[in-house]
Amino acid sequence: MPLRESHYPFSAIVGCDTEPLDDLGLSLVLASISPEIGGVLVRGQKGTAKSTAVRALASLLPHVEVHRGDRFSVDPADPLQPSPDGPFPPGTAVESRAVRLVELPVGATEDRVLGSLHLEQALAHGQVSYEPGLLARAHRGLLYVDEVNLLHDHLVDLLLDAAATGRVTVERDGFSVEHAARFLLIGTMNPEEGELRPQLLDRFGLTVEVSAPTDPHARVEVVRRRMSYDSDPAAFAERYEKAERALSERIAAARGALRRVELSQAALLKIAEVCAAFEVDGLRADIVTARTAVAHAVWQGRTLVTLADIRRAALLALPHRRRRNPFDAPGLDEELLDRILGDEEPPPDPTPPEGGPKPPEGSDAPDTPDDPADGSEPPEGPESGPDARGPEDGLPESAEADHPESDAAEPEQPAEPPRAPEGADEDRPETAAGTAVKASAPYRPRTFTVRGTGVGADGRRSRAVGTRGRRIGAARPGEAAGTSLHLVETVKAAASSCPPGGGRVRLRPRDLRVAVREGQESNLVLFCVDASGSMAARKRMKEVKTAVLSLLLDAYRRRDKVGLVTFRGAGAELTLPPTRSVDVAATRLDEMPAGGRTPLAEGLLEAARVLRREHLRDPRQRPLLVLVTDGRATGGRGAVGRSLEAADHVASLGVAAVVVDGESGPMRLGLAADLAARLGADHLPVGEVNADALSTAVRERAA
Repeated sequence: MPLRESHYPFSAIVGCDTEPLDDLGLSLVLASISPEIGGVLVRGQKGTAKSTAVRALASLLPHVEVHRGDRFSVDPADPLQPSPDGPFPPGTAVESRAVRLVELPVGATEDRVLGSLHLEQALAHGQVSYEPGLLARAHRGLLYVDEVNLLHDHLVDLLLDAAATGRVTVERDGFSVEHAARFLLIGTMNPEEGELRPQLLDRFGLTVEVSAPTDPHARVEVVRRRMSYDSDPAAFAERYEKAERALSERIAAARGALRRVELSQAALLKIAEVCAAFEVDGLRADIVTARTAVAHAVWQGRTLVTLADIRRAALLALPHRRRRNPFDAPGLDEELLDRILGDEEPPPDPTPPEGGPKPPEGSDAPDTPDDPADGSEPPEGPESGPDARGPEDGLPESAEADHPESDAAEPEQPAEPPRAPEGADEDRPETAAGTAVKASAPYRPRTFTVRGTGVGADGRRSRAVGTRGRRIGAARPGEAAGTSLHLVETVKAAASSCPPGGGRVRLRPRDLRVAVREGQESNLVLFCVDASGSMAARKRMKEVKTAVLSLLLDAYRRRDKVGLVTFRGAGAELTLPPTRSVDVAATRLDEMPAGGRTPLAEGLLEAARVLRREHLRDPRQRPLLVLVTDGRATGGRGAVGRSLEAADHVASLGVAAVVVDGESGPMRLGLAADLAARLGADHLPVGEVNADALSTAVRERAA
């Protein structure tokens, strides 16, 4: 099979030339062997060859058979999946072509993804014709989304629907089309730029974390290979041609042998025990783990799924399904996994089935499987990582014999922090040298929006005119944020230019109209948090941090950008520059100490500087300032006056604001309410941030 020399060789990235495969290479190969696994999500820092590895994978996959001229790539051997371009008469030529790698841009429109009216056919010939979109082109291939965590919500909804049903239904512009859309979904993302919606995250079968090597020799080898490829791509690809061809043949053989792998009842029970112990949601985790274990077994040349296959599958399929909210760290407790799987002696190595997949010729792979029986680390090449770690165990006939009853206990809980002695003063102030107060579990907060109508990026907070939402009118291109053609208004504009006596309608560029839609936008939510001594009582600071944490989680769900300014002692600092990674913001908030004076003016002025800078970067993004303070400005003579002047300065920027009042106790000065009036902001006590608690209080007062 001819290979695409224009791509960087897959084996030069993921360590195929020095077995075993690293995590990235193994996850991509297993999903290619069994596309029913559901795709791969690659998380990692920028510059770690995520995109390069995905693009190199397509050239390794076996070719597909299609009818000549079929734009939907249906399988000619499957009569149950007709093509919208069909039916094809007997004798229609069938051709073999390479698997397509279709890239879905973050800024793609809905029409480009689903397909739309073929304008040339409609305007030139008066025919209603359908132009297939990216999902149709990706059928039986790879759909790649770079920076998938930045994908707009309306495109995420389309992907979720296609991934769930395997089909796309289009009802628009006078035509009705339904076609198959089964593809291997691969996404790459940098977690620092924000997390993925939980619904889409669960649709990825496997996830893998990648990072740059820390060994200087490995880094040198990566740089050397890249420079060699850049100087002569053809010669570099030729050096890896044998390894690439062997890997491609091994993937094809593994696909053919997949149905011959036995997944016993004991193996399924063991998978269920693992998923239950790690408290994953739903049953999709069990299904994906089972499919991955089967794919791993056939990749290793086995016909029986072993404990080593289940262990490897669990490490790839479960970490991203354990997260309850975006602030939970991904990962899996490998010690607990080993206890659940047991530690029995492995049986003799199984003989690869006749005609089954075998390791590529000339590889450095040992005859034994890639999971060393003594638990030692396998050797690593310059760019290869360890494969499965731990014992490779055969499955016993009785699931009860796998491990003692005590080994199936619940996951270990972290040791409880030392408790304060009874009667200790919970309202004692926290010093800068002390341990930062931790927030409680977040709750559902009230929704705060920016008044008016904006034109920012699609989100779920404030009203906006954009590319998504209900259609409220039409405008000329460039006069509104819309990009989809409003066909009816375009024809009306063209018809209005016809001569009084009638005649043929002629469409000119000035007649084009785009749809104007009203939906919701995301905002920049800048938190300005008072961490001074007046806020530092442990009970009060815990309540404040919990409120801010709840608002951060709400910002994540609404696709907002968040920033954090804190002020205490002698001044204010930008603790977290505006970012879409709310889990980083939550970490900074948790670690924030409190104590000292209240430089309120400095905090407001620092917030104003951040807001002005962000406005220059993106004028369309409207900000929402959330000030959390009790309003008790200290820090020298004239501190109160300077704070009011700073509030007037922030108000002059026209920024929407909310003041969360942290004052508590029987004696209240009401300074935060005065500050809110200066800012033109909404004012509410910290206890009323909780939407559920507020609703309960309102009902009780009404009763």
